[in-house]
Amino acid sequence: MSQITTIGYENATLAQVIAALKAAGIELLIDIRDAPISRKPGFSKKMLGASLEEAGIRYWHVRALGTPKAGRDAAKRGDHDVFRAIYQKQFQTEDARLALAEVMRAATHAPACLLCYEADHAKCHRQIVADAMARHGFAVKHLSAAHASSQLSLPNETSRR
Repeated sequence: MSQITTIGYENATLAQVIAALKAAGIELLIDIRDAPISRKPGFSKKMLGASLEEAGIRYWHVRALGTPKAGRDAAKRGDHDVFRAIYQKQFQTEDARLALAEVMRAATHAPACLLCYEADHAKCHRQIVADAMARHGFAVKHLSAAHASSQLSLPNETSRR
C-alpha cells in the first residue's frame, strides 16, 4: 500500500520541517499552496526548494491543488464551511483532477509529503487531498513539525552567523 504524508509549517521553523521530513523518510515534498509565498522565513518557493534540495529532498509545487484566494480568506475568517465549499469546487476542476492523478503517481514511486501552511491538518485543504488519495488506497500519515528538533544548518541561517 502506498502512503501519503502531510505537514503544515504554521508553528514551525524551516529546520524543524526539514527534520520532520527527514525523520519520516520523505524524498519528495509536494507544495499544494496556490501561491507558494510566505511571510515565514524560508517558506517561499525558491528558498524552500533550495533548502530541501540541500537536504536531499525533491520539491514540487502543484498549484492546481491549491486553495483559491476566496477560500484562503474564508479560512482566515474561521468560516471553514465556506472554505471547504470553495475548495471542493476547485478540487473538482479538470486541472485539479489531473494534478491529483500526477501526485498519486509520484507518491507511489517515492515517499511523498503534502505541504501547506496550517498546523492542524483538519483545518487545511491538504486533508481533503489526503482523503481523496485514501479513497484510492493510500494510507495517510500527518506529521507535526513544531516539535521536531534539528541541528541542521540552513543557507539563510548560516549567513547570519
